[in-house]
Amino acid sequence: MTISDAGNDLEAARSAFYHRLKDRNMSALWTVLHDLVPRAPRRDQMAASWAYADIRRTLMEAGELITAKEAERRALILENPAWPGESRITPTLYAAIQLVLPGDVAPAHRHTQSALRFVLEGSGAFTAVNGERTFMERGDFVITPNWAWHDHGNDSDVPMIWLDGLDIPLVSFMNVGFSEPGEADRQAVTKPAQDAPARFGSGLLPVDYEASAYSTSPIFNYPYARSRAALEQLRVADVYDACHGIKQKYVHPATGDFAMPTIATFLQLLPRDFDTHPYRSTDSTVFVVVEGRGHSMIGDQRFDWGPNDLFVLPTWTKVTHHPAEDAVLFSYSDRGIQQKLGLWREDRFEELRT
Repeated sequence: MTISDAGNDLEAARSAFYHRLKDRNMSALWTVLHDLVPRAPRRDQMAASWAYADIRRTLMEAGELITAKEAERRALILENPAWPGESRITPTLYAAIQLVLPGDVAPAHRHTQSALRFVLEGSGAFTAVNGERTFMERGDFVITPNWAWHDHGNDSDVPMIWLDGLDIPLVSFMNVGFSEPGEADRQAVTKPAQDAPARFGSGLLPVDYEASAYSTSPIFNYPYARSRAALEQLRVADVYDACHGIKQKYVHPATGDFAMPTIATFLQLLPRDFDTHPYRSTDSTVFVVVEGRGHSMIGDQRFDWGPNDLFVLPTWTKVTHHPAEDAVLFSYSDRGIQQKLGLWREDRFEELRT
């Protein structure tokens, strides 16, 4: 028998063995080990961007075709080009842009998925969470906690448009999704306006309040005016992170942890012509441009951006930002989960830039 014949016999024996394993609902680890335990995160996700002008035009068309009540939520999903039809923008997160027209009611419901709203356009619409209403302005970051009753309404005379960010892919992967419709389109208002900010957001907490482990912030509206003023005050110190400019995270007032247990949220200021140093991290991130114009280099791709444009940064992919004027970016990712599991890592080139 030649060496070639022996090799062919071995391959045939292996093939037959693998076939028998398949019939027994088993497989050989050594045939898939490098896929299961890769040397670095996979590169199947793609960087992508969405121009707000195009999103808005398409949303307004949808507004003529279906009512908010018919749709339950009149929103257009932003899908990562790598995963068409899968309703995810990152491996664990969902993004959609929702339209609530004057007079609309988005009916009350609740679900195990946690949700954020980031207001892109309009003023005066409301979201109600567990019996308390908050009215929304552009740039506000609003939370709907896991399993909280919520509905939206617009009694103003202008359209309201916001970004919806949810942990739908994560919850789906774990197969723990539940939902329940409300008994009425609008839930009963049982708390006075501004109750949550007064009770939890003024530097004070109820004397017997104890936050449960990994709880969602009891403040469910973080107004942009306040957050923006904080960034501006920090500019006075004239100390910038080389990779991020001035970047702050939204926090739970009782724990200092991220405001949401499964979605980390951030707001950052990039001064005009502040070209950031290269940076990458394991949390794939969705960015929304709140103010300013410029561009970002993601890998070797250039993405130009302006107000309300969105773009997604894939896992472990190098990025630099290049604002042509003062810019503010809102972003969200699954960093909080990764950090709690000891999985998050970053690669940066300089700590401070003055």
